[in-house]
Amino acid sequence: MASVRLVTLKALHGSTSSLFNLTQSLRPLTQFSTIRAFSATMSPPSTAVVYENQGPPDAVVRVIEVPPVEIKEKDVCVKMLAAPINPSDINRIEGVYPVRPQVPAVGGYEGVGEVHSLGSAVTGLAPGDWVIPSPPSFGTWQTYIVKEQSVWHKIDKSTPMEYAATATVNPLSALRMLEDFGNLKAGDSIVQNGATSIVGQCIIQLAHTRGIHSINIIRDRAGSEEVKEKLKKLGADEVYTESQLEVKNVKSLLTSVPEPAVGYNCVGGNSASLVLKFLRQGGTMVTYGGMSKKPVTVPTSAFIFKDLSLRGFWLQKWMSSDKAMECRNMIDYILGVAREGKLTYEMELVPFNDFHTALDKSLGKLGSQPKQVIKF
Repeated sequence: MASVRLVTLKALHGSTSSLFNLTQSLRPLTQFSTIRAFSATMSPPSTAVVYENQGPPDAVVRVIEVPPVEIKEKDVCVKMLAAPINPSDINRIEGVYPVRPQVPAVGGYEGVGEVHSLGSAVTGLAPGDWVIPSPPSFGTWQTYIVKEQSVWHKIDKSTPMEYAATATVNPLSALRMLEDFGNLKAGDSIVQNGATSIVGQCIIQLAHTRGIHSINIIRDRAGSEEVKEKLKKLGADEVYTESQLEVKNVKSLLTSVPEPAVGYNCVGGNSASLVLKFLRQGGTMVTYGGMSKKPVTVPTSAFIFKDLSLRGFWLQKWMSSDKAMECRNMIDYILGVAREGKLTYEMELVPFNDFHTALDKSLGKLGSQPKQVIKF
């Protein structure tokens, strides 16, 4: 087993004991499970999913015991309740995501927890409150987390746990893109590929609550008719497979839905070209992903004769631009919609003991699976 420097305990839990110094820097991490610092206020020991090097997640992550850490006066100790495995979590472990923690690190980036204990200077929170890290914060795949109060946002405890755990990345991306591009209003329409993704499903539902029509593109696969019906039940106006759009004029397929002002692309390649074909004069295509790993190609005529605009969206960049309060207000809105039953998407709650099975499902080893949410 690889050795880990003592200083890495700070990266795992935010603080470390002053009883040891860096001359004891090359001890296996498991040796620290018996260490206890002499402090009046300490967190419980934690179980965490750790990776010491970037690489294939199923090869580099392991579940370990992490010793208690000091709870300082402005700190909050949170007992985690649930946290999802997102594609971006996988990419961070692989080392291919633009922003990632220094290794060794605890995995996970969003989730929901319950306040366990508080530092002496913390106000506005009490044990038993539900909180989420907002903006999201590294290291949610562990049973206890100690971070400053400023990290935590108190939420309504009547929120379904799995939605509280997953509101900050995918639904917030959907809401921001609806608000940030095209000045959309009731009666307008949007077009998107990747409509079966959680972001895609959220775009359909959040648009529907605002009176905005949606045209949705899905890939050709077995059971596509059932997928169409499922998306229409969520509020989709039109759903097409990519092969259905192999016509000279895709807009001829539209009957009661106006030409879309904004398109959302998370696939790339031919699928992105189909989004462009639907857009009205002066429309905008927003790219927020590239699942096909193929480039977006645009015919010259789209720029010259249709005056189309191409934009990009990355939620983490938006959240890092002094948007903390706006971010929290939007999360409260999303959670309110979820409590009303107007925002739903398929998830599978998996016990923490079965983390590696959930990871295999998230990596696609077991076929198409719903989003995996770890329940601690």
